[in-house]
Amino acid sequence: MIPRPFAYHAPDSIAGVVALLIDYGDQAKLLAGGHSLLPMMKLRFAAPEHLIDLGRVKELRGIDMVGDELRIGAMTTEREVVASPLLAEHLPLLVETARQIADPQVRSKGTIGGDISHGDPGNDHPAVMLALGAHFLLVGPRGERLVPANEFFLGTYATALEPDEVMTQIRITRPAAGSGTCYAKLKRKTGDYATAAAAVVLRMENGVCAAAAIALTNVAPTAIALEADLVGHPLDDAAIAEAGRRATEACDPAADLRGDEEYKRAMAGQMVQRALRTALARCAG
Repeated sequence: MIPRPFAYHAPDSIAGVVALLIDYGDQAKLLAGGHSLLPMMKLRFAAPEHLIDLGRVKELRGIDMVGDELRIGAMTTEREVVASPLLAEHLPLLVETARQIADPQVRSKGTIGGDISHGDPGNDHPAVMLALGAHFLLVGPRGERLVPANEFFLGTYATALEPDEVMTQIRITRPAAGSGTCYAKLKRKTGDYATAAAAVVLRMENGVCAAAAIALTNVAPTAIALEADLVGHPLDDAAIAEAGRRATEACDPAADLRGDEEYKRAMAGQMVQRALRTALARCAG
């Protein structure tokens, strides 16, 4: 199907993007990689009157480190995430996640900010952002604001991003030394969304869990953080199994071609257990 007619804009600065958003408000849509928006436009599930292409805004690209904080431009592509030596050294979880997104063709155009901003519970980055305690820099006519990941994802395709705002940067404090991380993803085939997936950030001290964060992908209307009660306890088989059980109770999946609700709950539990075991092994070096 052919999209409805629209006006195309290609600003070259964040200020130019915000000015267009002020002018056109909810009549406009931001275009990043386009892998989510353009198919919706072709199906006429989305029919913006104005399309604002972010591709020429150089301020939205790049990966830098300021102190212990990694700052990633929202228009940084998944391919650039995978290829970044800085992320490989300080934030390997993000590299591991990006490698599992779609295929090389999609990763060469798809952007990390677009993945996050779309608010799709099937996208991979939201759960990882929750587990990492990320913050998102949003810019609009009222200036800048920094929103934590646990306040950003509101529901399916719903986020804290206002119609006149643009996400410009993702900020993540690197995990403490000795931490182990993992993104365990079950999918039917290359390029597919997760049937269920789990992101884990874990730190152990003297055989006891000192810090743990777990989040789930595509088993609820939005990515969800899991309360697993692991801190202060050894991470033995019983504790890992209990975390998996809690995951099956916490998720609220919808049946689709990837499986029914019971299967997805079970797989969420399995992915949590798999991610915890891998992250624990990585804590040990």
